[in-house]
Amino acid sequence: MPLDRPVINSNIPHSARIWNYWLGGKDCYEIDRQVGDEIRGVNPQIVDIARAQRAFLRRTVTHLTEVAGLRQFLDIGTGLPTVDNTHEVAQRTARDARVVYVDHDPTVLAHANALLTSSPEGATAFIDADLRDPDTILERAADTLDLTRPVALMLLGITAHVPDESAYDVVTRLLDALPSGSHLVFCDSTEVYRPEAMRVMVEHWNEASDNPRVNRSPEQLARFFDGLEPLEPGLVSVARWRAEKDGSDEPWEVDCFGGVGRKP
Repeated sequence: MPLDRPVINSNIPHSARIWNYWLGGKDCYEIDRQVGDEIRGVNPQIVDIARAQRAFLRRTVTHLTEVAGLRQFLDIGTGLPTVDNTHEVAQRTARDARVVYVDHDPTVLAHANALLTSSPEGATAFIDADLRDPDTILERAADTLDLTRPVALMLLGITAHVPDESAYDVVTRLLDALPSGSHLVFCDSTEVYRPEAMRVMVEHWNEASDNPRVNRSPEQLARFFDGLEPLEPGLVSVARWRAEKDGSDEPWEVDCFGGVGRKP
């Protein structure tokens, strides 16, 4: 059943629309382009980060379907539909893959029907919920996913919006509910290569957006993988995670670190 479209205030910038703008999408308003350009002005690498993160999604999901044999994905902090959404990547290899998307941004909800497409053999669903409410997410995800079988929990650039220590508790609660063989696909922003620009970007973002965020060190990000078996090459700049040797111009060093861990 199609989801109801919420009312959108086009005069207030939204993180999902700004991110969509950086990815080259069209689902944004003038205020989003304005703030996006202002942030890019103080941190030009932000567009590289957005695009490297999307490439990281493609590579990790492809690995999990082709090599690890996973057929279930729980993608929290979905963002606006764009090229190579999780279900599209997964179902290229596994047409029976089942994907549940989760987001609470009204802009994303308004476009969520674009995510509710699937091969006949698979399934997709959308949950309007906040990462900070893992129990609701798990309860509703169980309508589409079999939580007794391995699931890929995807948290791409989302824990930065939970700026305190509770972020670790939330991720632990989600992983605890998933069985052995499940995987965490994770990435978030750091201040390794261009620390001043990344700090200024967060300050500007938090002044302009209603969805504040924080940068974490690689050591802080590594804590999200506690108790998991890391896949090579571990936690690295997302552009370096099993990068495709295709001669593309994808940047090698971006201030977004990510990795994949398997629950033993």
